[in-house]
Amino acid sequence: MGWKETDDKLIRRGELILDLKFLQNSKQELKTMNKHKEGPHYRIANSHIEFLAAVRYLYQMPYRQLEGFTRSLNRLVPALPPADYSGIRKRILSLPVDPYRSLRDSAEAVTIAVDSTGISVHRAGGWIERKHGKKKRYIKLHFAVNVETHEVVAMEVSTDDVHDVKALPGLV
Repeated sequence: MGWKETDDKLIRRGELILDLKFLQNSKQELKTMNKHKEGPHYRIANSHIEFLAAVRYLYQMPYRQLEGFTRSLNRLVPALPPADYSGIRKRILSLPVDPYRSLRDSAEAVTIAVDSTGISVHRAGGWIERKHGKKKRYIKLHFAVNVETHEVVAMEVSTDDVHDVKALPGLV
């Protein structure tokens, strides 16, 4: 690989890519959300809240800073309304968490790799195990990973005596 390709690769690492596709259907989404709602109507669509939740997670942004982010976005893209931090917090916490949504949206076959790792669990700094001669235990995390996108598609937690073969049916 030449210097030009290496340089371009390093520059792309710092790019900020804002995917504003959620704006295309936000008016229709808001109309649907407010159809039978009692009380004040929503001003921000759920897809916009999901976008803000992703920004908050990626940049470890407190809610008040996220409010400032929405104000700045509103100046750049007037179709994106600003929001207050408490409203953003309530809406983000009320979002349904569905880690498998992207897999259900696709009908394609997915090739996965399965592996596990152990996490040591200590009580009293391991003193009980040393004093009484008990076997040190740990928990195992079993992962199924999409080999193309490197996205974790399933996860299970078990004790240290569960082999990957036993955890495989639950992961698939």
